[in-house]
Amino acid sequence: MPELPEVETIVRCLRPHLVGLEIRDVAVFFEPVLRRVGPGATKAYAGRRILRVERRGKMILIDVSGGLSLVFHLKMTGQLLFLPAAETRDKHTRLSISFKDSTAELRFRDIRKFGFVLALPTTEMPAAPELRVLGPEPLALGLEDFRGAFAGRKGMIKARLLDQRILAGIGNIYADEILFEARLHPEEDISKLSARSWRALWSAARTVLGRAVSCRGTTLRDYRDGDGERGGFQELLQVYGREGLACPRCGATIRRLRVAGRSSHFCPRCQRLSALGPVIRRHLPRNFS
Repeated sequence: MPELPEVETIVRCLRPHLVGLEIRDVAVFFEPVLRRVGPGATKAYAGRRILRVERRGKMILIDVSGGLSLVFHLKMTGQLLFLPAAETRDKHTRLSISFKDSTAELRFRDIRKFGFVLALPTTEMPAAPELRVLGPEPLALGLEDFRGAFAGRKGMIKARLLDQRILAGIGNIYADEILFEARLHPEEDISKLSARSWRALWSAARTVLGRAVSCRGTTLRDYRDGDGERGGFQELLQVYGREGLACPRCGATIRRLRVAGRSSHFCPRCQRLSALGPVIRRHLPRNFS
């Protein structure tokens, strides 16, 4: 699933293409892509100009004149592409937006059909269930506010980083990379972190996410930016997807375990647990040290 760096890259790519364009038509080729809106709801967008293209968590927000907005969630395989209108649409195109003053169109393409689009008044957007539950943006937080976002939380740190109600935009790839950068084990209890560990975690989040945005995201399979180009951060991954390979920092073998139902990659030497409990020990190999 595209995470904060990928979605931010798409937004930065699409913004100069889209802002100021007047919508001619919104064509829906797969009705279930529209969430909580009936047939014909998108007709109200014809004749309106695009004012803003922004990101919130893993979602893309497009505001148009007249107080309407579109919210795109790409989910697992979604792509939002600005392509020549003359280029043939493939069978995975779920929605397209054409413009009066452009020979290109915006296409929402999604192989697995998990992605969705909200069409709603701009004033109602903050209250939409998909948006109102989101925590703050991690790159917008200072150390104290970052730590405060986790106040009262317990449990494994990897699971808490994936919780969009705490911080918006971090998914499996970047949670693993952040924890490696901070030298924290994915099963560490977040309620027991020291002040030093909190600073390391905050700094790692800023470093990893910022670096990934600079590299235009991570392309492992489906992700493309708004122009259809691949990202570059996959070349810099330290632990994610590298099970069995050598840690780039210490040379130990990178391992994988499941945390909160997700695969978690870590270095057992660089990311040691501060204390091993019986629940945690079940997941570790017998020769763990």
